Amino acid sequence: MDGKGPASRRHPRKSIGAKRNPESADAIRRAAAEILAEKGHAGFSIEAVARRAHAGKPTIYRWWPSKAALLLDVYHRQKQGMPEPDTGLLAEDLTIFLDALFRHWRDTPTGAVFRSVVAEAQSDETAADALRTYLEDRLEHSARMVRRARERGEVGAHVDPLLAIDMLVSFAWCRLLTGRLDMETAALRAAVGLFVNGWRPLPAGAAAPA
Repeated sequence: MDGKGPASRRHPRKSIGAKRNPESADAIRRAAAEILAEKGHAGFSIEAVARRAHAGKPTIYRWWPSKAALLLDVYHRQKQGMPEPDTGLLAEDLTIFLDALFRHWRDTPTGAVFRSVVAEAQSDETAADALRTYLEDRLEHSARMVRRARERGEVGAHVDPLLAIDMLVSFAWCRLLTGRLDMETAALRAAVGLFVNGWRPLPAGAAAPA
């Protein structure tokens, strides 16, 4: 048993080694989310999470190799329910995607959490690794919108979906990090148009950009 507090004695959670025990993992995520809500990133630590979750620090680090990895896991779970649009029009899909993301960052604590992780990644290699892994996963997921548009013929065959969505996400991250999330939907649609218009199929006989 990891913890030694009263709650852990009443409800022991069996260790299952390196494989995550779902009950223990949920308790750790819940404790992490509560501490973030109460104390913010400045008051967040693995020690505090371990105490509240009645878990051992080695267990937490075995399942999440760094504080940033745990923060990103909690952050991602707080984003559950975000729309995954498939309207049949790429510009509309991306506008809905960005509008929901900006609102979520702006209106919930997740924006501050994510900014903190990005800041930490500038001086901590483990945080940078966690952020890079998270970004690669989310780009692969979001690139499906561009892939569908390319299959419809809405986007040129020369367009790399991963690179295209990377450009769009970079725009979003820049807005987050500089505190400029107050874009109205119409302004976001105009910004999306600047990206999408450059991804259109090339005229017949035209060569793809080098």
